[in-house]
Amino acid sequence: MPLKPSAYHQLTPDLKICRLLNGMWQVSGSHGTILPQRAIAAMFKYHQAGFTSWDLADHYGPAEDFIGAFRRKLNSNDRPLPVVKKAAPPMPAQALTKWVPQPGNMSRIIVEERINLSLRRMGTPCLDLLQFHWWDYSDDRYLDALKHLMDLQAAGKIKHLGLTNFNTEYLQRVLDAGITIVTNQVQFSLVDQRPLVQMTKFCQANDIQLLTYGTLCGSLISAKYLGQPNPTRYQLNTASLRKYKNIIAAWGGWERFQILLKTLQTIADKHQVSLSAVAVRYILDQPTVAGAIVGARLSVSEHLEDNATIFDLVLDKKDRAALLALSDGSNDLFKTLGDCGAEYRG
Repeated sequence: MPLKPSAYHQLTPDLKICRLLNGMWQVSGSHGTILPQRAIAAMFKYHQAGFTSWDLADHYGPAEDFIGAFRRKLNSNDRPLPVVKKAAPPMPAQALTKWVPQPGNMSRIIVEERINLSLRRMGTPCLDLLQFHWWDYSDDRYLDALKHLMDLQAAGKIKHLGLTNFNTEYLQRVLDAGITIVTNQVQFSLVDQRPLVQMTKFCQANDIQLLTYGTLCGSLISAKYLGQPNPTRYQLNTASLRKYKNIIAAWGGWERFQILLKTLQTIADKHQVSLSAVAVRYILDQPTVAGAIVGARLSVSEHLEDNATIFDLVLDKKDRAALLALSDGSNDLFKTLGDCGAEYRG
């Protein structure tokens, strides 16, 4: 069954995305071995189920190469097809990549060479969305890079520019430099609601939309961890699990997290969905959120049917009030870590 029309969002007049994006950080090498042929075959399952949007980055191992191989097969005659009497033309796939350079010289040549590499790897003449990350705000050459990226956008190599993990202050500096940004990708979940302190209001005022990651805390927000004792670092076998376990500790600890999971399960039982679906739906309903990125463990585990229920789910006032009462800690992590992305800048 195809996804509902509400599963898609017109990010810009020429770019429509699925509101649940497939996160490809799982192929970066820190989440176990991924076999390329199996991974690309799995990508067709997501695509045919209607999950057509992919979030990736230049440093996610072979992610950009996978997108290139997937798109070539998608547009060829040997692509896997749904079982129908007459095969429909392939749906377009949206690939939202990132550039995460080390601070340094951001000359036009360096910037263009990096973008050309992504274009070659992804097998496309134009990037749908290029999301830019910068590690060190004290080095203002990020503005040089963004101005060159705008030139490349004008030259037809990039459709749209976004940012990743920019805080509100530096997002303002980017806009003040005359750079047009359509998205900012930030961590946003029932545990980490820092965007609600400053970011969402700023984005509403400046026509910028949020793409969220960490919305399921690396899969810790799931029934698997409900009622379970506090796991040790050695029991968490992926980089994401270890990262978000630290976020939960900073937010309020495992006992508080268990109360949140219990509340999510109660709401999930009422709506006959998974507690993870409730957690994602809550974030999708927040101001300026265009989409949530959920990791796709290609050829390892898939949750397509469960993910589809997110677009049938409508949280009522009682549901939202119960979650707000338990998770309204936006200022907790803001005070501890700082604004969005501060944890990546020491």
